[in-house]
Amino acid sequence: MLSPSYSMSPTELWPLIGTAQAPHLIDVRRRDAFEQSPHLLPAATWRDAGAVRQWSAALDRAAPIVVACKAGHEMSQMAVAQLRADGFDARLLAGGYQSWAEAGLPLVAKAPLDRLAPVRPSLWVTRRRPKIDRIACPWLIRRFIDPAARMLFVDPDDVVNVARESGAIPFDIANVEISHDGERCSFDTLLTLFGLDAEPSLARLALIVRGADTARPDLAPEAAGLHAISLGLSQLAGDDDRGLLERGFTLYDSLFAWLRFAANERHNWPAKAA
Repeated sequence: MLSPSYSMSPTELWPLIGTAQAPHLIDVRRRDAFEQSPHLLPAATWRDAGAVRQWSAALDRAAPIVVACKAGHEMSQMAVAQLRADGFDARLLAGGYQSWAEAGLPLVAKAPLDRLAPVRPSLWVTRRRPKIDRIACPWLIRRFIDPAARMLFVDPDDVVNVARESGAIPFDIANVEISHDGERCSFDTLLTLFGLDAEPSLARLALIVRGADTARPDLAPEAAGLHAISLGLSQLAGDDDRGLLERGFTLYDSLFAWLRFAANERHNWPAKAA
């Protein structure tokens, strides 16, 4: 069913980014503007606004869509009008990239994405039996970089060879670009690489992940809890890496939602009168 709203403001869209309820973000900036820009909306995919009927055939009609161009004028207007005419729940980002940047909201660095994953959906590979960092990284990739990204989990000694043979991006093993750097985790590396490390809630989440993954519970009060729950999930999942990833995403969705919207909420019992 179509949304009654034709547009969505950046402040309405941002709370949905990084969640399982995020709309499909489509970038329809003119090709030259897209190629010259250093940034991309989180989890956005570029499409030619003049070829809507061709690429829309592959879209999920049940998923909401938000379309963005440079300033929210003819390119996104044209694409949204055609999508809605074809029955999609589509709306435009009011003010486009310009209003998003003016609101001070995070953008993804496009250069590393173009270099590492020029083809979508991207393919990533790491060691099997993920526990903390190797769940946090796929969560960040799917929620902020490429929502259609595919994850491969293989034996540790085979990660590099599988990456070479498949073209997958290796992560969280020694001697690759996306890995630990001193006391910082692969999650930290991804945040820095894609320019997301300045977003306060993601930066706080990185501290929790780092504390849990490197035996430093002193870094954040929540680190010990994340460590315990992550190891418990691993025990429940056994060799089911896909199932573990699904459960882990719920965990990181919850942590990120708490950091953004409920970190100051306090509870006690019995409840005190207001």
